[in-house]
Amino acid sequence: MPFTPCSLDELTIIDERSFRHVALYDELKQALRRDNYTFLVPTERDAEASWSRVLFLNLTYWNPETQGDVLASRRIDADVVAHVAWHHLARKAFAPESPCAGALLFGEAIASAFDLYLVGRLMGHAPQSTFLETQVPEIDDAAACAGLDEDAVEALFLSVVSDPERAFEELRELLFDTSMALLHAGNAIEADAILEAASGHRFGPLLHHYELSTWVLFARAYAPRPLACGDAVRAADAAMRRAPDAVAWLEAQWLDVV
Repeated sequence: MPFTPCSLDELTIIDERSFRHVALYDELKQALRRDNYTFLVPTERDAEASWSRVLFLNLTYWNPETQGDVLASRRIDADVVAHVAWHHLARKAFAPESPCAGALLFGEAIASAFDLYLVGRLMGHAPQSTFLETQVPEIDDAAACAGLDEDAVEALFLSVVSDPERAFEELRELLFDTSMALLHAGNAIEADAILEAASGHRFGPLLHHYELSTWVLFARAYAPRPLACGDAVRAADAAMRRAPDAVAWLEAQWLDVV
């Protein structure tokens, strides 16, 4: 199926009403519009590509320097808009060091942790959100596979709802630290020890909800410096750890600066 470039304004955004109380969502959306970010969609307006094909193309050949994310149709979920925007902003922030492995993994950690932040924000305001309908069961399954019982999973969700900003930063740190450590692991034994150490973290049971294998393989395959982490990445990581609200720090550093 042939694909063609498409702007955000040419897409139908699904579930956007559920995000209307999340001011940061609109800022992320406007960042993509301002920078004329383009996606790849089926050339025929009403066509829909296979989801498995699109997933394969995105995971294997994603390259923001030459093309945007591939979509199955001219429809995009609101949470995907936010996810794409964080990747885009991370690439801009670390352009002089990009695409070193640290920059790639830092951007992925932010985008993925923001999904959990949205779970915390939406559960109390938009419980009928289609985003929650997909994300919550998937997180639930990952936690259950890691050995958490129903009460523990419920307590985990409640803790996220009570402080989404703290949940975001704790998960971001875990994802970044773990993926960077895995990047340097020389074999399965070393990698297993890293995963075992991470399993004791509050969000350790959710690690396999995130495709860390894909992150690490992508960084090794595409980063010219696959084991490097530039000074700008390290500085941003340290600043976010120190910040009382890491989400607010990102907003001020990456979104308020035009």
